[in-house]
Amino acid sequence: MIKNKTHPKGLEIDLTGPQGNAYFLIGTAQKLCSQLGYHFEPVKDDMMAGDYENLIKVFDKHFGDFVTLYK
Repeated sequence: MIKNKTHPKGLEIDLTGPQGNAYFLIGTAQKLCSQLGYHFEPVKDDMMAGDYENLIKVFDKHFGDFVTLYK
């Protein structure tokens, strides 16, 4: 879920800081896939299929219930 610093839950990632780096987000996605029993390759391919905004949208689509993204 993408928010503006209100009511956090679970893991929090500030997209304006070093955690907003695409490599960090892909690495986090890989760890979350492993923990949740998801297949990482399709998620990674979907994340990398477009620009940075696409990467964030795909990350949020798959992990928004577990991770709060801040812009």
